[in-house]
Amino acid sequence: MNMLSGRHAFITGSTQGIGLEIAFALKEAGASVILHGTKMHEAAVKAAEKCRTTTGPAHVVVGDLAEPMPEAPLALAEQALKLNPGIDTLVCNAGTFIDAPFLEMDFATFDRTLKLNVYSQFVLIQHFARRWAEQKTAGRILLIGSINGKLAEQTHVAYDTSKGAIDAMVRSLCVSLAPMGIRVNGVAPGLLWTRLTEPALKNDKFRRWMEVHTPNGKVPQADACSGAAVFLLSDAADHIHGQMLYVDGGMSTWQQPDPPEEWMRE
Repeated sequence: MNMLSGRHAFITGSTQGIGLEIAFALKEAGASVILHGTKMHEAAVKAAEKCRTTTGPAHVVVGDLAEPMPEAPLALAEQALKLNPGIDTLVCNAGTFIDAPFLEMDFATFDRTLKLNVYSQFVLIQHFARRWAEQKTAGRILLIGSINGKLAEQTHVAYDTSKGAIDAMVRSLCVSLAPMGIRVNGVAPGLLWTRLTEPALKNDKFRRWMEVHTPNGKVPQADACSGAAVFLLSDAADHIHGQMLYVDGGMSTWQQPDPPEEWMRE
């Protein structure tokens, strides 16, 4: 079913993991897509090939979203618009997870996390929203949050702070942009199998701990958010504004303590 036929999407952080699966789902739903990666390496080439369909290729723009700020995200936006001036859908997925115990964290780590996870999204969204408002385009924006925007974990102060900001940004942008016909929502995944989480999930005790403390007992693959993304960006969600949809197997209703540290050292 082509729920996104005629839409033109730019998805940041989309050469692997959750972003790639969302890009693929959008393409399958009929949208044209432009991918983004930090570097044009093998993963980016494979991502573009995965999203290539009979409706056409998927292009890739390359660059760091965090440095320099705000020039870097603005340059990437212009790269994407040069490939497709008709972009009317923005998915802000790019992010980082570099954390440390709070008392040991240096400012550079905190700053880098906020730049990539929050500031770059502000810059991109403002750039596209100004364009859409001027052109009277019914733009659609999806921010990828996290269960950590609602529930904290030890040693994750920078990441938790950034995802809490995304929760608030979704609501605030809704109030600002809905009167202009621009719809903003978010998706907040729980723990999924991705390249970043795979090392921890290969620890059988840790994985079992997470399964037991998730109401539906599952740790799904990276494509678990794809259906929610397609829905929220489609006409079927036309009256849904400013919502953060949790895709977490119910985990956000039942947060438990972290597993014992010795498990993670095995």
